Amino acid sequence: MTTAAPGSTAFDVDQPWRRSPSVALRPEPFGALVYSFSTRKLSFLKSKQLVAVVEALADHPTAAATLTACGVTEAQRPAYVKALADLARSQMITPREPA
Repeated sequence: MTTAAPGSTAFDVDQPWRRSPSVALRPEPFGALVYSFSTRKLSFLKSKQLVAVVEALADHPTAAATLTACGVTEAQRPAYVKALADLARSQMITPREPA
């Protein structure tokens, strides 16, 4: 599944991703604050499971494999894919080379 807005990074759940090197996560009771030092954008991850997904992206061969490894159910998957696509669009996560 690939999603993209014109002029932005397309998100493909079947490709490898990682948190952008310029992005910091600050844990919060609701999930985490995400700040990009390069774009100066601030985002909110509204669940601890989404935080776990973002932190684990670099440990798995694809974003889909990360979702599975983090226990995201089939029912939850569309919302998580949308959240990851939004993070890709805002450059909070970036594509990486396959292992």
